[in-house]
Amino acid sequence: MKFKGKVWKFRNDVNTDEIIPARYLSTTDPKELGDHCMEDIDPQFSKKISRGDIIVAGKNFGCGSSREHAQISIKGAGISCVIAESFARIFLRNAINMGLPILEVKDIIGIKEGDYLEVDLASGLVLNLTEHKEYKAKPLPKFIQEIIKSGGLLKWIGKRGNKQCAK
Repeated sequence: MKFKGKVWKFRNDVNTDEIIPARYLSTTDPKELGDHCMEDIDPQFSKKISRGDIIVAGKNFGCGSSREHAQISIKGAGISCVIAESFARIFLRNAINMGLPILEVKDIIGIKEGDYLEVDLASGLVLNLTEHKEYKAKPLPKFIQEIIKSGGLLKWIGKRGNKQCAK
């Protein structure tokens, strides 16, 4: 899977309450949650981004509660993937379960807001098309890539179940 998009840069320790404020947790509708993604950090975030844009963040992105609303809101806003120096473990696991593409890339300090990136999830290669720099992440295992490509764990299981039934 490959993505191209404009960078929206965030700091270290962005927590799930900042990704999607608790006052919007009465719904699981991706569009509605996406309209409020990152609202407490940048009230205009969901209005400024374009479908396919990329979030780049520092360390411990997605710390805080274990709610899956955070990943749903990011996808619902139209973000194609999230790159961070590190993710909170529960956020990482929920991102895979919800089909949100993520990569951990060390030393992303050279990536600035507004840069354009090309991300290859299969190889872990991140190209900064603006600065002509290359970054390398450890690629996700193939089965995790399949889960993300399927749109999440439940959809992946459903597809595998249908293949098993066809045998």
